[in-house]
Amino acid sequence: MALPKRKISKSRRDKRRTHQKIQGPNLSTCKQCGEAKLPHHACPSCGTYKGRTVTEPEED
Repeated sequence: MALPKRKISKSRRDKRRTHQKIQGPNLSTCKQCGEAKLPHHACPSCGTYKGRTVTEPEED
């Protein structure tokens, strides 16, 4: 079994991991009410999708 010849420094290890980060979800704005929503999903606040009402809006 192969073993490392030298210790990998923290700097070198972290340089390798620079692209392994978590991104937040992409959000778009609803054309009817202007609220943030997930793309290709019905708007949770007004219940529209592609200009049509598909669900009843959430009420708090």
